[in-house]
Amino acid sequence: MSTPRARILGLGTFVPARTVTNHDLAEVMETSHDWIVERSGIEERHWVDAEEGNYTMGVKAARAALADAGVDASEIDCIVYATLSPDYFFPGCGVLVQRELGIGHVPAFDIRQQCSGFIYGLQMADVFIRAGQYRKILVIGGEVHSRGLDKTTRGRTVSVLFGDAAGAAVVGVSDDPEAGILITRVHSDGSDAECLAMQYPGMAAGRDSYVTHDDVESGRIFPNMEGQKVFKNAVKRMPEVIQEVLDAQGLTVADIDMLIPHQANLRINEMVAKQIGIDASRVHNNIQKYGNTTAATIPLCLSEARAEGKVKKGDLVCLVAFGSGFTWGSVLMRW
Repeated sequence: MSTPRARILGLGTFVPARTVTNHDLAEVMETSHDWIVERSGIEERHWVDAEEGNYTMGVKAARAALADAGVDASEIDCIVYATLSPDYFFPGCGVLVQRELGIGHVPAFDIRQQCSGFIYGLQMADVFIRAGQYRKILVIGGEVHSRGLDKTTRGRTVSVLFGDAAGAAVVGVSDDPEAGILITRVHSDGSDAECLAMQYPGMAAGRDSYVTHDDVESGRIFPNMEGQKVFKNAVKRMPEVIQEVLDAQGLTVADIDMLIPHQANLRINEMVAKQIGIDASRVHNNIQKYGNTTAATIPLCLSEARAEGKVKKGDLVCLVAFGSGFTWGSVLMRW
């Protein structure tokens, strides 16, 4: 019996209606449109309104992906939800999506690989399908960053970067022997885990309580980032893992029809493209419009590239991401 190949059967996204421009941010903190664009490429991002949350966005993205795939929710036999910003500390978002969509008692995995979350989720789906464990898996990446940002001058180096969104893919058994996921590779290195992290509130050793007044007053409850270290590692690890998946398939960068990189910083993606020698016409970026939506960036970017005709049947598509942990990975697929 041959091993089944996994394939993305459908894609869906959801982006909140509320647009926040760099000029809007300049009204509440000491920053400017030019400063943000120069360092990140971001011009605007979308933030949720009061009635929206992480899993509600995930549900809307999932419904769009199911419709795109022509798959009924009752056919889903596994859910993988990637996020660093769940609605609740526990339970995770996966079971909330399962409940909302009326899916049966299927397993729901919530994973915490931050910007690499969707890549990790695709690898899980790929392995499950190859093993014959499940046949149709819903992989979701969703983030609500806006409720956890320091929207003052103190937090501007981090807060200007992030947006809210959700993206989803229905991953199933490919009916085309030439199409589907060819290979996935994921990695991690916790040596610098705290240089891009949100450590408070938390349950770490040495603390008497989950959160204190001092944690709030000092700003420790907001994300922290050592930007130069993140940049240095990202532009090293992303080209490495792209080359890793290509080498494993006996392919070269010249064979890639479209590169979909994680949307953390346009300058990172430009550097990665330069290092591997791929023309900008074969790289899709949309961070300018959405900011860094972490686990949602890959499906959001891939869906947009397909809608614009940049990803077509038979194309070799490479996904790559790097993020907190550090974690990184790549997926190579024939569309």
